[in-house]
Amino acid sequence: MTTLRTGHIGLNVTDLDRSLAFYRDVLGFALVAEGKEDGRRYAFLGDGENLVLTLWQQADQAYDGARAGLHHLAFQADSVERVREYEEALKAYGADFAYEGVVAHREGAASGGIFFHDPDGTRLEISVPSGAEGAPAPVESAPTCGFF
Repeated sequence: MTTLRTGHIGLNVTDLDRSLAFYRDVLGFALVAEGKEDGRRYAFLGDGENLVLTLWQQADQAYDGARAGLHHLAFQADSVERVREYEEALKAYGADFAYEGVVAHREGAASGGIFFHDPDGTRLEISVPSGAEGAPAPVESAPTCGFF
């Protein structure tokens, strides 16, 4: 039996133009394809080699973390310095952060990152497997990414 991996993530959004600007211009994803027909607007975004994310304009309300479904979407960066670059770009954009700065995934962990929300309130993370040594862990009894 083959082991499954994540292929790409599809997100419902309320405003495709706003979400496309966020994921393309702030996070740096490349636009691969776009559907512009009224009632069927979408965008496929990639990393230059692979399809990573699809945005579907078919939501009429913001993300609701109290409902079953997506908890958060996590991206992995190459270095903690790169995470900090994303943090600065997100601050310039005016993104809503769950915690201040780079935080550890748990007390004493080398892994960590930043936790924030997209324009529709979807919870996002950009992290690294190492490089966050000494960063604070905002939640002592559970993984940082679990309850933001």
